[in-house]
Amino acid sequence: MWKRAKRLLRSNPPRKRTSNPEPAARGAARASDGTSGGGPLRSPVVYGLGNPGRRYERTRHNAGFLVADELARRHGGDWRRKKRSEAARVNLGSSSADLIKPQTFMNDSGAALDAFRTEDLIVVHDDLDLEAGVVRVKVGGGAGGHNGLRSIISRRGNDFVRVRIGIGRPPVGLTVTDYVLGRMDAEVKEAIPHAADAVEAVIEAGPEAAMNRFNVRG
Repeated sequence: MWKRAKRLLRSNPPRKRTSNPEPAARGAARASDGTSGGGPLRSPVVYGLGNPGRRYERTRHNAGFLVADELARRHGGDWRRKKRSEAARVNLGSSSADLIKPQTFMNDSGAALDAFRTEDLIVVHDDLDLEAGVVRVKVGGGAGGHNGLRSIISRRGNDFVRVRIGIGRPPVGLTVTDYVLGRMDAEVKEAIPHAADAVEAVIEAGPEAAMNRFNVRG
């Protein structure tokens, strides 16, 4: 079973590192009608990426799941098992948001999206291209070697909001697969509440305002 899961979770070779923050102007150029660029999302869906099963609970690749769990804890959400996901509905400010943890394994993350509109998505995921513990908000862009994002983009395109949680690059001699499936660092754990704050900012104030708040150095 483990060998099969490892094959399913096989990641691509390391990507080119970039440390530039996501500019708010990128989001400002998009729609300002409550969809992916301007104001608050109309029916937000927080889509935390990760892998099901206790083996993966505290791995770097499950940062998205932990953010969804943090939001459920803050806002009194009760998890319920759906066909391909675990789901909880919570109230955040004036909005009702769906928290989703797909149960399809990372490489098939897009398979649990059928019931949701792309413009409502806030995808929360780990990111090798950010230093461990850094949180950034982004609209659009490519998969950058992340197989969960690749699955979503292949089904829905890339015009959705992302909350990225930096996990840093693997040390010399460790493969990307082994690294992302390794135990989460203290810096990443400490960033989970901050990433949950970023999700709340997207929902309450919109992606552009969230980028202005979170995509700063220091």
